[in-house]
Amino acid sequence: MKALTLINRIVEGSTQFMQKYSFVALRYSLGIVFFWFGILKPFGLSPASELVADTVFWFSPEWFVPLLGCWEVTIGILLFFRSTVRYALILLFLQIPGTFLPLLFLPEATFTEFPYGLTLEGQYIIKNLTLIAAAISVGGTVNRASTQSEIL
Repeated sequence: MKALTLINRIVEGSTQFMQKYSFVALRYSLGIVFFWFGILKPFGLSPASELVADTVFWFSPEWFVPLLGCWEVTIGILLFFRSTVRYALILLFLQIPGTFLPLLFLPEATFTEFPYGLTLEGQYIIKNLTLIAAAISVGGTVNRASTQSEIL
């Protein structure tokens, strides 16, 4: 009986911890992903640069890929601060639809067997569904009253 009580206390404590810090952790992790993926582009270090250049062939990759990287870095930085999250989400939701364009314009680069078999590039793109869901979750906290944990 004591073991069950201890387990219940641990579960309750961990649940409270997760409720208190989950959205902050989600916001920071989104910020890190956007900052990290974005900072690689202006320096020519992103493995996605060629895919971006091939997808938006109507723009010169010499300026478009670095611009996209700066856009993503901006999203990441804005996500680090609670007061600027709404601006980050506006930029994110303007940028994210473009990430799915290779599925339409470059199916040979994104599918091994259409429509189910994905290449590594295709998987990289589909993971953006998780980023969208995370952004929606973070967005749901924008108008919520600030607590100490959310100010972080």
